[in-house]
Amino acid sequence: MNFDDTPQEAAFRAEARAWIQANAPKELEAELSQPTVGRIKLKNHDILEESKKWQKKKAAAGWACLHWPKEFGGRGASPIERVIWQQEEGFYGKLEGVFLIGQGMCGPTLMAFGSDADKQKYLPPLASGEHVWCQLFSEPSAGSDVAGLRTRAEKKGDDWIINGQKVWTTGAHFSDYGIVITRTDPTQPKHKGLTMFWLDMKSPGVTVKPIKQANGQSEFNEVYFVDVKIPDSQRLGKVGDGWNVSLTTLMNERMSIGARQSTGFPELFAFCNDLMLEDGLAIDDKNVRSKLANWAVKASGLKYTSYRSISALSRGERPGPENSIGKLVAGTMLQDIATFAMDLQGASGVLTDADSPSVGGQFQSILLRSPSDRIAGGTDEILRNIIAERVLGLPGDIRVDKDVPFNAIPTKGR
Repeated sequence: MNFDDTPQEAAFRAEARAWIQANAPKELEAELSQPTVGRIKLKNHDILEESKKWQKKKAAAGWACLHWPKEFGGRGASPIERVIWQQEEGFYGKLEGVFLIGQGMCGPTLMAFGSDADKQKYLPPLASGEHVWCQLFSEPSAGSDVAGLRTRAEKKGDDWIINGQKVWTTGAHFSDYGIVITRTDPTQPKHKGLTMFWLDMKSPGVTVKPIKQANGQSEFNEVYFVDVKIPDSQRLGKVGDGWNVSLTTLMNERMSIGARQSTGFPELFAFCNDLMLEDGLAIDDKNVRSKLANWAVKASGLKYTSYRSISALSRGERPGPENSIGKLVAGTMLQDIATFAMDLQGASGVLTDADSPSVGGQFQSILLRSPSDRIAGGTDEILRNIIAERVLGLPGDIRVDKDVPFNAIPTKGR
């Protein structure tokens, strides 16, 4: 692996660094530079408003969605140039969180399967941050097994009528548009008979209900569809080919999540350097140091696995399963680190408010959020199956319902 910049990459890095230094929102530097895990909250600014302002400024200068074609609001940059930009943008990149799903998952899907008119109309505002998109996949009975979804779309003239429910939809409460996968033919096996659409989230019949999380936040939503009318022109891909279309979204989702997965190790290391135990600093305790050493090795492994992916991108190759491995390892590591930090805090470990004496309830918030990080973009079990089947070449799971018509699959226990 060669991590040195080529002359062309070095010139790109210098240009990006100079623009960021001249245009970054320095008034947010103090808050954004703090170690954080999960969605960012600003004390004195609205995160959505500030994110849109920064994205608009980047788009005007040609620094938004670098890898997208220029005609859709991007820069036409190479994959390695995109990585260089992310490295240089640093903590200001936290402001991209609200656009992660739209630009990282919905945009590529619309780009691949949308009409030319829709791409010209909707992709540039998505790149500039004017519009926010969400993806409507998971349902109460279809989480990791997305193909088990029950939301129906029935053809009526030149329109489709959608009825059903989605759940765990990130950002739906502030999204302008979304992509939704539906079942259009229940007589086909579950991976067939699916069709994807895009829709205006303000359409009549769409109801969004935020879900109150254990950590006090409401990032996820339930979304209900009652006789929602969508024109056939908003269909993505062919009728019945929704599963293949959704794979484009899902692959981009795992890449986006895996590449940005936090481990919590830097936060724990800084915490142990300041925490006083009964017999001295936590960092000087041999048991604490042993734990830190094990997590440091894992964090280093994740770092260099990511570097391997970057090196492959620099050579113009497609990276392998690095993001699945990274998400699998980092997700459990994040949960274990948060639990350990709370144990070190003793009785104060039960405090969760921002004014608590133990780093403002940071690790408590991380622990309460960590299960969602292990589920989003594929559960641990799904990722292990991917690694086992596609990397190690092991036999696939037996799937008894794979070729059975969806409406013939039993829905109740015997």
